[in-house]
Amino acid sequence: MTSNDNGKGDSGARRLTDNYPPAYTDFFPSLIPCIFKTGTVWEVRRGIEAWPFIREARPVYNPEKAEDWRSVGQVICKVMDTLEIKWTFINPLAYANDGEAEPFCPFVIVIGVRPSTVSFARAVEVATAAEKMLHDAGFAEAEVAVVEGETTHSVARGPKLLPFDPLLYHLPELRKPFTSTLGLSIAPLKFPHYGGTGALFYRFGGDDKRVALLTCAHVARPPPEYPNTGTTITNTSQPREEIISPGSGVCANALKTLTADGQYVLDQRRSIEAWDPVLVRLGEPVPNEPAMFTERRAEHLSLVAGAKKNIEQAKALYTTVQDRADPGKRVIGFVLHCEPIEVSSGLHGFTKDWALIELYDDMIDWNTFRGNKVYVAAGVTASQYGNTMWPQAADSADYRYPLNGLLQANGIVQEDELRNPQHLDVHNRKCLVVVKNGATSATTFGRVNGLESFVRYCSPHGINETSIEFAVLRFSNHRRFSEPGDSGSIVLDRTGKIVGVLTGGGPDEDGPDVSYITPYFDIHAQLTAKFPGIHLHPAINQGFVFG
Repeated sequence: MTSNDNGKGDSGARRLTDNYPPAYTDFFPSLIPCIFKTGTVWEVRRGIEAWPFIREARPVYNPEKAEDWRSVGQVICKVMDTLEIKWTFINPLAYANDGEAEPFCPFVIVIGVRPSTVSFARAVEVATAAEKMLHDAGFAEAEVAVVEGETTHSVARGPKLLPFDPLLYHLPELRKPFTSTLGLSIAPLKFPHYGGTGALFYRFGGDDKRVALLTCAHVARPPPEYPNTGTTITNTSQPREEIISPGSGVCANALKTLTADGQYVLDQRRSIEAWDPVLVRLGEPVPNEPAMFTERRAEHLSLVAGAKKNIEQAKALYTTVQDRADPGKRVIGFVLHCEPIEVSSGLHGFTKDWALIELYDDMIDWNTFRGNKVYVAAGVTASQYGNTMWPQAADSADYRYPLNGLLQANGIVQEDELRNPQHLDVHNRKCLVVVKNGATSATTFGRVNGLESFVRYCSPHGINETSIEFAVLRFSNHRRFSEPGDSGSIVLDRTGKIVGVLTGGGPDEDGPDVSYITPYFDIHAQLTAKFPGIHLHPAINQGFVFG
């Protein structure tokens, strides 16, 4: 590799070097390219085969000027925020060439910005303004560099969320709470007992690589603990309200289930205890025994072997996830934006109750990330799924069981489809049958009502107004559609079209079982108005990734 390559493609390199030729040599071999730097031009080696100088950042010690730096540094932060620069760090450093004792640059302020968010002209403006502030504050020798670079929190957030593939990994339903698969159990780190569910993953468009998770505002910032004012992170100097996955209740239950005394292992042991006497009765194989004896023995030996393997797999999974009992090791992101909760808002008067969680890049295994696929096979067989969602043979032309039980969210159910569905239910009546996976109740089915409900929300959330929402009704022979902790779940129709986000339910178990959703077409309009360019995370192929 020659020095004018530096591992960058020609088009990627020229984006910066056309305006600032030493973009990739000023801080070599660091991977942060420089958009612009004030002051003297740093020396470079010449010649097509010349290797760049290896730069080494050095600390700056100047106690007499420490207070002055802190003051001017805070002013620079405020100016960056005022200019709406997406900055990531401001470092006061010295730089030397590797192996040399004396820095060739005794003081340079390195301002990091998110990649592809600041133009050359803007970088010149920022660097020049910062340099003037520094010179006015008595730092006459200061230079300023604007570079592209992200920051990540290096605190012990714990391991990544686990990969999820029901085809490859044993015990998928026990594994799921520790993965990024929808419905994803989440909770605020400060108040982990308030649990909810993540709805959908988003990208912001263009070169922005961030991924965000949609949920309810009352999940991200529970009203009993936060004022109903909403919040938005617009710069890196703001404090972050971090989110964990899974929430404490789901995590505790999942870990307990996996222990040697947990319900899953107990069930497997009891099954073995039931099958062992059958094997005793069948005895050892003998010559010329009836074929049915041989077949039944093989069947029960396989059942016992499978149960023993399940116990070992549960032990192995518990070993992998047991340290996640610590909420600090389950942090996956922070509240990027949270709307103030409003009822009867907007054109349609639906509840406004949504938030976006920005995910920490290092907490997701992107090679195995499944995106917006909802696991609809939790406690549900393929035949149960088909018979519920496609109960009429005449209405089954589009029947497809989701590969590995993962239903891809795609498309939006519009208002006219909510009010006039074309699918048929078990009674051969037109009906919008839906499915969701919530952090508490897992996979459940329901029927969306075609007329809005008027819902009065009272304390403890501090909202005493009437909200307009669509109701989801349970099937009489099915479990309740939602339970506490399911708020934020995405609700899909049988083809994966997005119907709505679950916001609540009621009355209690002694009354009729009704859950409430905000139609997704309304939330989608709010999202795109607030974040132009935002879109659902692209569908991900379920092929295998090796290496």
